Order: sequence, then structure tokens, then C-alpha cells
Amino acid sequence: MAKKRISDIPVDGQTVLMRVDFNVPLQHGRIMDDLRIRMALESIRNVLDRNGSLVLMSHLGRPKGGGPEPQYSLHPVANHLGTLLNLKVAFATDTIGPDANAKLTDLKNGSVVLLENLRFSKSEKTGDAAFAEDLARMGDIYCNNAFGTCHRDHASMVAVPKKMKAEGKPAVCGFLVEKEIKYLKETIDSPEHPFVAIIGGAKVSDKIQVIENLTTIADKILIGGAMAFTFLLAQGTQVGSSLVERKWVDRARCLLESVHGKLIVPVDTQAGNALSPDCEKRCVEGDIPDGWKGLDIGPRTIARFAKEIALARTVVWNGPMGVFEMPPFDTGTKAVAQSIVDSRCTSIIGGGDSAAAIEQLGFTDRVSHISTGGGASLEMLEGKDFQSVEILDDK
Repeated sequence: MAKKRISDIPVDGQTVLMRVDFNVPLQHGRIMDDLRIRMALESIRNVLDRNGSLVLMSHLGRPKGGGPEPQYSLHPVANHLGTLLNLKVAFATDTIGPDANAKLTDLKNGSVVLLENLRFSKSEKTGDAAFAEDLARMGDIYCNNAFGTCHRDHASMVAVPKKMKAEGKPAVCGFLVEKEIKYLKETIDSPEHPFVAIIGGAKVSDKIQVIENLTTIADKILIGGAMAFTFLLAQGTQVGSSLVERKWVDRARCLLESVHGKLIVPVDTQAGNALSPDCEKRCVEGDIPDGWKGLDIGPRTIARFAKEIALARTVVWNGPMGVFEMPPFDTGTKAVAQSIVDSRCTSIIGGGDSAAAIEQLGFTDRVSHISTGGGASLEMLEGKDFQSVEILDDK
């Protein structure tokens, strides 16, 4: 059922408590990729343009939850957000403490405050009711604009909107969450065929449930990345020193046998004798020799994948085809990206290295949607529902 979004309700003179996903990569206090911040701007500006005020809350990284950890502070994010908005963004040095309360007291219509990292408190991940109640007091309206965390039942995602709804306050979604659900859920529910899924990355264990769910929906599933070697071993191909999850080989074999050619695995591999850009390299068809490891898909596989993508009306891509961060083993990933934009199909990119490839090649505006949610995207592709979305007000 469609959910109310932030633009469906009046915000003039109201404070919107918005859960955002500002979990961006930081290096020495410098933001290395601001995609998640930029994707939140539409909802933020919508509130500001209609004379509302905003209290933004997010997590960043994986702090231990025992208090502040400087390397995970959201302070650099507040500064960067202010630059993007051309507006001073106030930063609270705590989440529900005295500085947050002081910043809220000073909050005026058309202004923004960003709270410190939610996960500096263990209460966020445990869904603590008292912690949620303190957060809920900060807003007149709750807005979920953090798709990357929608699969988590954390305090800011579930307990806060529950508390606010119990008090008669609206709980709505932001434009980013609406768009993510539209593309991911609607694609799973009713894709335009032929529907091709491209699944890569390191571990079969991370994505086997996604693959199994997609076998009931997709016309073809193209398997790349290190996870392909578990499937190749299941077919009886020797994979040398390539990364393999041996306890998943039997399940991979059963899956290959049950889908009658729907899964397409690599027929050749770019291999190296070490995990290094300077290693000795060779293209291998069939068995990979001992002491060599597969690091990317080969040219015949690239051509086969490109042929399937060219026929597709819908493509979902999650995960790189090789060691994308180490040229020349980024060739397969870049080739898949090029094939997707050339096909002009409805294309949904599942984040991570897939999204990085699209951005590096300048293809951001040539795909239908780039997801900001890694784990959330995967769980939606598995067909799961999210309590954090279900709880929001229906249209």
C-alpha cells in the first residue's frame, strides 16, 4: 500500500524529525563519497521551502555504542550538508543530551540541526523505548528518508515513529525511501520482461537467498565476482586458489540443477598468480591452475553477459564482476555498466561497487535508479517487508 510522503502534509511552522542515511565514507574527517547526502536533499529542501524546520538524525560507521568516538562523528557531514544547502546547519554534539536540547530551543522555521551519531548510544540498536521517547519529543512530524537502514528495527526506525503515531503525530516517508521502494519492490512484484538480474561480489552466502528468490522472477541471472567460483566448483570446474565458500557448494549445485539454464556463470576468467595489479596474468577457459586465482570475468563471458543485457527490458545489478578496486581487474565490471546503459532498459543499480562503476564512468544520469541501501536493497530483492516502512501512514 502506498505511504504518505513528506509533501503530502503541511509543515509550515512544524518541526520534522527526519531519519536520514548519512553513513558516508570518511577519511581523516573528509567525505570521500557524498551520494547518500545528495540523495536526501530533495526531501530536506521540500521542508525548508515550505517554512518547516528539521531535526536530522543518522548513524555513521560502526561505533561500539559506549559513547562518542571522534572518527565516527557526524560533524563533517553537518558542514558538508550546509555547503550543499547554502545554509548554516547547526550541529548538536550529542543526541538526546543538553546540547541537542539547546540546539532545538534555538531552532527556527527554515533551519536545520543535525544530531550526533545515533549509534554512540547502545539504545539505538536495541530499540530502547526511553531513548526513542526522548527522540520523539523533538518533532511534530516523523519522516523516514533512510532507505539504507529500513531493514533495521532500530529505535530511530521503528520505536520513534510508533511513539509519535501514538501521540497523533504524522509518520511519513521521504522522497528517497518512496523512490527506492517504487523501483525495488515494483520490479520484484511486476518486472517488465525479459528481466535480467546480475549478481556479483565476494560471497555466495551473502546473496544466495537473493538469487533463490530471483530465480522465480527473472528470466536470466548472470553470476560474476568471486562468488562465481563456488558455482563453478559445483559444476565440476577446478578453480585453483580462487575464493570459494566450500560449505555452499552443494546448495549452489542444487540451485544450478533446479533452474534449467536460467543461471549463467562465467565461461572464462581473468586470473592472476597473486592478488596484485602487478601479478602475472592470464585468461583461463575451463579449469584454473593451482596457484592461480580468478580476479575478473573474461572476454567471452563479457560478450555473453552483454548479449543477455541487450535483450533485457529490466535489469537489476548488485555486485562487481571482479576485483573492481584493482585495475585491470575492473574491466568486467565496467563492461557490464556500459552494456546496461547501452541497452536503455529500466535499470536498477544496487549500490556499492556497482554504483561506484556507474558514477566513475559518468553514467549516473543514464540509469533508472541507483540504490543507496546495501543490505536493505538485498533484503528487498529477497522479497522481505520492512517494519520501518509498514508503520508509516498510508495514503
